[in-house]
Amino acid sequence: MGKIIAVFNQKGGVGKTTTNVNLSAGLGKMGKRVLVLDLDPQGNTTSGYGIDKQEVEDTIYEVMLEDISIREAIIPTEFENIDLVASATDLSGAEIEIAEMENREYLLKNAIKEVKEEYDYIFIDCPPSLGMLTINCLTAVDSVLIPIQCEYYALEGVSQLMQTIKLVKSRLNPNISIQGVVLSMFDGRANLSIQVVEEVKKYFKGSVYTTLIPRNVRLAEAPSHGMPVIYYDTKCRGTEAYLELAEEFIDLEEDII
Repeated sequence: MGKIIAVFNQKGGVGKTTTNVNLSAGLGKMGKRVLVLDLDPQGNTTSGYGIDKQEVEDTIYEVMLEDISIREAIIPTEFENIDLVASATDLSGAEIEIAEMENREYLLKNAIKEVKEEYDYIFIDCPPSLGMLTINCLTAVDSVLIPIQCEYYALEGVSQLMQTIKLVKSRLNPNISIQGVVLSMFDGRANLSIQVVEEVKKYFKGSVYTTLIPRNVRLAEAPSHGMPVIYYDTKCRGTEAYLELAEEFIDLEEDII
């Protein structure tokens, strides 16, 4: 049965979508069957996989609010072992629509059930906010992967994020756990980056991945070409880091089993 993982941080610009696209692509490259759901109205995960959300007929919006089967919305991508359910601009107003619906916290969970056993991992790119879309996401998942930027305000908002997860755990999803913390935009030449790594490790204790994602031009360029960095430039530091993270991710999963 597939494991469902939210990639989530309410703070924007921390490498959330970059991690979602490139970690899932790395796992696909290693033979894992992966479904990626783009729940962020901005749709950056969708475009990061080379898909124009304006041209997609059935998206995550239709799955959650118009009751179509998730199977109808799954798009096979051109990348190894990766399927995608696209975002939609309509998601921006979905918060208000969802608020009126019955069992509104469980819309996504109920939709995913149908295909959960067909994938090794299902990754969900959450919006950088704490509204009904994010609550749906946290209710549906087994664990949360938290990307954190190696910059001065790294831990800003993290306590609120953890409080939200705690609240969801007590009321909606008792099995939710922290999958791990990914440190992104690391610059080994900067003392600040090194200090942030130590600070985050203290806060999250044993949950931080040892792989650090560096600042990398090719990593920043890849989304504009509609592909994960591991396909855009196979030899750059960004590719090396995300493949290493995928290996570490799998190793830790196997240790749990």
